[in-house]
Amino acid sequence: MDGKGVERFETVVIGSGQAGLSTGYYLKEAGRSFVIVDAHDRVGGSWLSRYDSLKLFTPPWAIKLPGWRFPRKGGPCPTKDEMIDYLQAYASRFDLPVRTGLHVDRISRDGDGFVLSVGGDRIEADNVIVASGADRDPRIPSFSRELDPGIVQFHSSEYRNPLQLREGGVLVVGAGNSGADVSLDVVGSHPTWLSGPDRGHVPVDVDRWFAQNVAFRIIRFVGLHVMTIRTPIGRKSKRKYASQGDMLVRVKPKQILAGGVERLPKTVGVRGGKPVLEDGRVLDVANVIWCTGFRHDLSWIDLPIFGEDGELMHERGVLTTEPGLYFVGLFFQYSAASDVIPGVGRDAKYVVKHLVARADGRRDRVEMTTAA
Repeated sequence: MDGKGVERFETVVIGSGQAGLSTGYYLKEAGRSFVIVDAHDRVGGSWLSRYDSLKLFTPPWAIKLPGWRFPRKGGPCPTKDEMIDYLQAYASRFDLPVRTGLHVDRISRDGDGFVLSVGGDRIEADNVIVASGADRDPRIPSFSRELDPGIVQFHSSEYRNPLQLREGGVLVVGAGNSGADVSLDVVGSHPTWLSGPDRGHVPVDVDRWFAQNVAFRIIRFVGLHVMTIRTPIGRKSKRKYASQGDMLVRVKPKQILAGGVERLPKTVGVRGGKPVLEDGRVLDVANVIWCTGFRHDLSWIDLPIFGEDGELMHERGVLTTEPGLYFVGLFFQYSAASDVIPGVGRDAKYVVKHLVARADGRRDRVEMTTAA
């Protein structure tokens, strides 16, 4: 598209990660007309924005999108690049219609359908499935703007490797999985501090045989079938996970300390251009990496999709207020596994089934009206 075009599709899927590709698989299986659009320049979704040293927590045997599993069944957990290769091969294997380099700026309603603004272009659709990931925008504290301009700072979504850093100390803010990984990645070349509370950790080595072949099977079953919005324990867990950070999975606290990373309290502000800790200490560092997560910003969807409590009004990804608008890959969309590889396919299948039933119902009504 050249900034002046208008195209129309029955369905537009936004995002070419595991959620978008799984959705595309079921749409193609159902014989629907659709296109998958992604802001990145190639297939891979949010995996394209992760740091180079990232490894998945999921063992190879459990990585399976609809119709085709990860080529390797055993061995270590895949790297970020291996996951990207798998997603790109998946899109090619099923000949999914993906268009990259298209950033959706706005979704609005036009009669019974939708309009997607993509730069200066316009895409019209009967249905839109937002599968751009559970999170969209980096979350960085507002006081980051007060840091001395000489301090190199960026969010973990921009971090790739230690070559991006200045000589000198590194403060990693946020002690979740990304923060733990990044701190160990940079400590070999820079004095490193990890700031944030300890949220606990998984007590097994996720890269060992027992964890991959026994513990993960149990966790996977619980995440898919027990921790759901249909069960009391699932609803309770959803509220808990939404308010607290995740526990560490691969990296353990003793590994952080053994690696030479110093643990620090929460970073709460800036004084004299330098970061300030909860205990009042001021750190003199040359670099700050914000591993502070993401916020699920849906302000680009110009539709009444939120309730009075600020929550998205949906039932398993089906928008209750906007017929034809769907989501796949949301946090706890149906279960604790909804936003990760083991659970995304089930949610995609459910959404596409609903979309097809709605579309066929509309067609039947039109045919009945015409015949009458």
